[in-house]
Amino acid sequence: MTTATAIIDISTLVTNDPSLGEGPLGLLQNAAVVIDGDRIVWVGESSKAPATDNQVDAGGRALLPGFVDSHSHLVFAGDRTAEFNARMSGRPYSAGGIRTTVAATRAASDQDLEGNVARYVREARRQGTTTLEIKSGYGLTSQDEARSLEVASAFTDEVTYLGAHVVPPEFADDPAAYVDLVTGPMLDLCAPHARWIDVFCEQGAFDGDQARTILTAGAQRGLTPRVHANQLTQGPGVQLAVELGAASADHCTHLSDADVDALAQGDTVATLLPGAEFSTRSRYPDARRLLDAGVTVALSPDCNPGSSFTSSMSFCVALAVREMGMTPDEAVWAATAGGARALRRTDVGRVAPGARADLTLLDAPSPVHLAYRPGVPLAAAVWHGGKLV
Repeated sequence: MTTATAIIDISTLVTNDPSLGEGPLGLLQNAAVVIDGDRIVWVGESSKAPATDNQVDAGGRALLPGFVDSHSHLVFAGDRTAEFNARMSGRPYSAGGIRTTVAATRAASDQDLEGNVARYVREARRQGTTTLEIKSGYGLTSQDEARSLEVASAFTDEVTYLGAHVVPPEFADDPAAYVDLVTGPMLDLCAPHARWIDVFCEQGAFDGDQARTILTAGAQRGLTPRVHANQLTQGPGVQLAVELGAASADHCTHLSDADVDALAQGDTVATLLPGAEFSTRSRYPDARRLLDAGVTVALSPDCNPGSSFTSSMSFCVALAVREMGMTPDEAVWAATAGGARALRRTDVGRVAPGARADLTLLDAPSPVHLAYRPGVPLAAAVWHGGKLV
């Protein structure tokens, strides 16, 4: 006997390990999982599960890896309800968008920012998300970006420096000076608190040359690139991401054939964020085109206060199936193993011996229910690092 816990009577287990089960999801029927501490130590048929001190009966429900959210903007203050209401009501709206959130974030206390992040992390975890990347990007001064990263670091190791989100109002007449700040004093303060560096490479934000300068400076400080790429228009973002070895190119809505070819031939993951298209009534990315070309695809809710204020990965799975041409199995893989690939993690996004015990039990017999029952809170239980949360 051990102090381990066995989860038995799992109707369908998603392992994401084809060596353990059927198809790309590595599906096992009538399965069990044994966890000890923060690790999975055994996976197999429920009838063959080793004896343990503790046992959880899944009751014929589905179990899958905890969702891996590789793109979120949770360090912010303020509210942009008026902007969303105007957009959905067809009314013109001239408030400052991201800059509105920047002003509120700068004015917020550290305690307020920490409280907001804690609330959204709890919200995501209740829905089955066990790994979260969190970006800065709403401070846009050296001190505010650094404190945003410090706040994020209290909740995740996957922290991204996004000083290059937009050019703040005080640099509107001299964007080159802001790039100098982002790659100089701001980077000096922020690099110790981050693993990744990101840039919004888009018309109205940062062009290809500016993005290259910013990402290269970050890489020289040990930060691995990620890129907000090709969200609003075709542009250089995707191919720059592949060229610089970025872990992911995020959004990927407006792609040329050359963009798709670059992603297919490189190691950069295409992270699709359908919550943004849903919340802005915009064209969805064509996931089918990417998958058919052999591109690795991840899904994320893109939780942020302006263009995608949702933390629900299951909702994004449903959108991916309904609007983006993905099969339910492909969407589940993208929300788990795909997110892990986008974070270059091998310990999450799968259920196999040695992996972290990050698990989501669905109140459903099959993971297909994530797309089949959109909007329904299906997470019946969530384990994070082996602890039932």
